[in-house]
Amino acid sequence: MSSHIAESDEKTTVSIQTIDKCPECGSTHLIRNYERGEVVCADCGLVITEKVVDSGPEWRAFTPEERQKRSRVGSPTTLTIHDKGLSTVIDWRDKDAMGKKLEPKRRIEVIRWRKWQIRTRVHSSIDRNLAQAMSELDRISAQLSLPKSVKEEAAMIYRKAVEKGLVRGRSIEAVMAASIYAACRTQKIPRTIEEIAKYTRSGRKEVARCYRLILKEINIRIPLSDAETFVPRIASELGLGGSVQSKAVEIIRKAKEMVLTVGKDPAGLAAAAVYIASLLENEKRTQKEIARAAKVTEVTVRNRYKELVKKLKIPLPVE
Repeated sequence: MSSHIAESDEKTTVSIQTIDKCPECGSTHLIRNYERGEVVCADCGLVITEKVVDSGPEWRAFTPEERQKRSRVGSPTTLTIHDKGLSTVIDWRDKDAMGKKLEPKRRIEVIRWRKWQIRTRVHSSIDRNLAQAMSELDRISAQLSLPKSVKEEAAMIYRKAVEKGLVRGRSIEAVMAASIYAACRTQKIPRTIEEIAKYTRSGRKEVARCYRLILKEINIRIPLSDAETFVPRIASELGLGGSVQSKAVEIIRKAKEMVLTVGKDPAGLAAAAVYIASLLENEKRTQKEIARAAKVTEVTVRNRYKELVKKLKIPLPVE
């Protein structure tokens, strides 16, 4: 059996587990040598890859408790922490590795270490800016019950804004709120700019101005708001059933086909569709209740409701 060595450097980075076929003869009869880090074809003898680095731990564990005890890695990196979670933190409990209380002399020394650790962790103006911004991100996200994916996206957008110098001379709170709104739009999470601005001191006008600046200066693709994404949220807040949601989505899709949604507020359109669906499915809610759930005015709901009923010729039940 002749042996050939693959010359491509790219093959050395391939994981042993991802190789399933010999590129020379097409055989699937492969020999995996984990000690040498090689994959060899048993038919033609080709060394498909060599010097594969084992990214796993150098120790073995046979129980979950043993694995947890031997693991030496920390939590994964995240953009929602100003230093991405890479720095260490000195514990505040003043105990040693065995859980014993430190002596008074050692405790004073550890306090000094902790003080300098905090100073070195946030040492530049950008670090201080990011630290303040990420605390704002946590606060607003908690108020709005936003998922982790939106927080990560908002943190990435804000970091790009810092790199472009968009935060200089502007409110950190307003730029972060605008980043959160942009992240909600990209992740298709139904949140209006009024809802986000409500939890800031900057106000809607300032948040909207920062949002327009982010769209202009940072290369991010924002999908158009869809009224359908607002329907489940409005319906769940009012305790409406699945049949009402399905009917509301059906009404919105018919409105799209007749080009009635262009230039209309998605939240208002969704509220009107939910109102009509609640009447049709005999789960009636008032316009005031639906407007409050959708965070729009009653006038908006009434106008969109009349327009949809008239243009789509929806037969409403007689009260």
